[in-house]
Amino acid sequence: MNDAAAPSPRRARVRAPELIGKGGWLNTGGKELTLSDLRGHIVILDFWIS
Repeated sequence: MNDAAAPSPRRARVRAPELIGKGGWLNTGGKELTLSDLRGHIVILDFWIS
């Protein structure tokens, strides 16, 4: 029996486009966010059409 840990499966990298819209970001204190700013954080996005 091998005591070495089995290698974990590799997760696929997801390439997502930047979120750009005519209304800008809401509730961010005027800061424009990028995906790199959000990396490692839990983010909830709410999209709606007015």
